[in-house]
Amino acid sequence: MIKPKGQAALGFIFVTLLVDVMGFGIIIPVLPKLIQHLIHGTVSEAAPYAGWLLFAYAGMQFLCSPIIGNLSDKFGRRPVLLSSLLGFGIDYLFLAFAPTVWWLFVGRIIAGITGASFTTASAYIADISTPEKRAANFGLVGVAFGIGFILGPAIGGFLGAYNVRFPFLASAALAFLNAAYGYFILPESLSKENRRPLDFKRCSPWGTLLQLRKYKAVIGLAFSLFLVYFAVQAVQSVWPYYTIEKFHWSERQIGLSLAFVGLLIAVVQGGLIRVVIPKIGQERSIWIGLLLYTLGLILFAFASKSWMMYAFLVPYCLGGIAGPALQGYMSNNVPATEQGELQGGLTSLASLSSIFGPLVMLWSFHYFTEPGAPFQFAGAHFVLGAILMLASTLLAVRSFKKNV
Repeated sequence: MIKPKGQAALGFIFVTLLVDVMGFGIIIPVLPKLIQHLIHGTVSEAAPYAGWLLFAYAGMQFLCSPIIGNLSDKFGRRPVLLSSLLGFGIDYLFLAFAPTVWWLFVGRIIAGITGASFTTASAYIADISTPEKRAANFGLVGVAFGIGFILGPAIGGFLGAYNVRFPFLASAALAFLNAAYGYFILPESLSKENRRPLDFKRCSPWGTLLQLRKYKAVIGLAFSLFLVYFAVQAVQSVWPYYTIEKFHWSERQIGLSLAFVGLLIAVVQGGLIRVVIPKIGQERSIWIGLLLYTLGLILFAFASKSWMMYAFLVPYCLGGIAGPALQGYMSNNVPATEQGELQGGLTSLASLSSIFGPLVMLWSFHYFTEPGAPFQFAGAHFVLGAILMLASTLLAVRSFKKNV
């Protein structure tokens, strides 16, 4: 069950995340074309720039997420979340009006500094949820992600067919609308008695990661989650570039495919995990989900027809049962006063993987699609992702055995 008055608050945070994800999803189908336009190059040449843009965003988020998490433990979730949303709105305006590719980097750096929406939202959910329902309630983040990805990329693909910059303006409008919604409606979730003084020693990204060592049950799974974050960059970072290169998809086709991804995620996170996790347990949900992720990545790598990408998304998205189960397992092993710090640490892990994951995956795609490649294999990054996902599975199983 959810704590008293938490049901309404959970609805508020869900809508906030939904609008935020829609704004992000809108820009994905058109970003490759915008980069190509600014550098006057091919999709293969645009891929490394995309990797460095993600590097800039994730690098700043890695440095700033522990600060954000600790600030939310001190001052509450609401003010931190609103500041984050304003930062995203400013970022999208930079992307919309960028005259050169370097303006894109300025915007991404701003977004990385303020990119606390999912960190703070996860702490918010932990605040209002009972331990036995935290895994299921964390799944609502996935539902918001899924529905946002049903609507966002479809809208982005539609708008991008008219002008490559229209989706960025729409994203900016959504971000500012989201901030206004939160200002007038979103309540504070962190009670006064659960707040703690700001400790600057804990604001170091490395210090936040080291804090995870305090919990024996968390550290092994935290590294397993790091590998998951790294591996999924094979899909998150490269999907538009891969489908343009191999299947010659348009912005509209990319948007529709990502909308289908969002539909699957919404079904898995919104319904399936609430049945599967209580039925088979968190541990089994984790390793089964990770194996499904692995299978999906291998299938993507060797897809030869466009329809196969849709079919192979099914096992891949079913792997989404692993994430909420991992978060719930770890959250249940951390005191209520340190949930913000835990979520900040996990976001730092995600950011650390996102610093290098997109570079590695997009470079792999670029290397095996450029004219001088030893052989042409656009799916090389998917194979690499599958290897990392399998390693994550083995590490998770090993961690469970240690905790018995």
